[in-house]
Amino acid sequence: MKKIALAAATILGLSTTAANAAINVCVFDLLGKSGESFQMAQEWALAAKGWGADVTLIPKQDEAVADNDFKAGKCDGVFMTAMRARQYNKFVGSIDSLGGVPSNAIAQKAITFALDARNASKMVSNLGGKKYEVAGVAPLGSAFIFVRDKNINSIEKAAGKKFAVLGYDQAQKVIVQRVGAQAVISDISNFAAKFNNGQVDMIGAPAYAYKPLELNKGLGSNGAVFNFPVMQITADFLIRPEKFPAGFGQKSRDYFVKNLPKSFAMINRLEASIPAKYKVNLTADDKLKYQKMMRDGRLELTKMGVYDPSMMSVLKKARCSVDKANFECSLAGE
Repeated sequence: MKKIALAAATILGLSTTAANAAINVCVFDLLGKSGESFQMAQEWALAAKGWGADVTLIPKQDEAVADNDFKAGKCDGVFMTAMRARQYNKFVGSIDSLGGVPSNAIAQKAITFALDARNASKMVSNLGGKKYEVAGVAPLGSAFIFVRDKNINSIEKAAGKKFAVLGYDQAQKVIVQRVGAQAVISDISNFAAKFNNGQVDMIGAPAYAYKPLELNKGLGSNGAVFNFPVMQITADFLIRPEKFPAGFGQKSRDYFVKNLPKSFAMINRLEASIPAKYKVNLTADDKLKYQKMMRDGRLELTKMGVYDPSMMSVLKKARCSVDKANFECSLAGE
């Protein structure tokens, strides 16, 4: 009995040590420790102590470096945009599909559904013999089109204009090609600078980026922001589950869902803070053109394997529950 008790105590001791072992989590934020994303991660790390994880946050101002450090095992977890994280989990990464989530209300529904315990198996993936798990999704808000010249106010007028696209996101390349614009391959660390200094005419960005990236410089006195969301931008939190206590992933996902109202309240404030003088509404005809174009793009990207078909179906149901009269609701394909 003494041997059994000793063995049990040893196992318990080992599991306690594993649960309390230091865990490194890389956090991508263009502003480093002073950015909103890093501050959000700090709140999460405090909560994680209650789940048995002693987390050290490592700020990364270059997203590619954060991703590479995660791949190399230098980070046990990583916060980064879903556009780059899609390589690890297509189901969650497809929330950021072209026109898939046209409002913050639908985004909240989609994220809540994805992170529900019923989808726990879809949160885990195996790549190259390594196991990864999505332990959270945080909204960054709708991406809007920013233009340096407000006269670029239709699809036809975008033809030939320079549009900064993230080189690793196939979706952006497809949509820019469809409007006939000229894709300028960029990175999340320099796309705003290219817009501000006139190297490109157009970018897509959430209100979240307006102040920190000083997009008012690119808008100047003649620019505009079109009041038409082209996609929802989210950040994913990925972990190597074996480095975290058992059951950690779902506890973390529940935390993110619980904090969604707070996150969207902040996003709504940021969207309202963009000066009204820059905001331009599209005509009803142009809105319909964009919706049809983005639907065609989603179908193409799903066939290419970029988007997850099951998430496309979920998002369509969410859109049509809000707007039953939308042209797409009577169409098959998603």
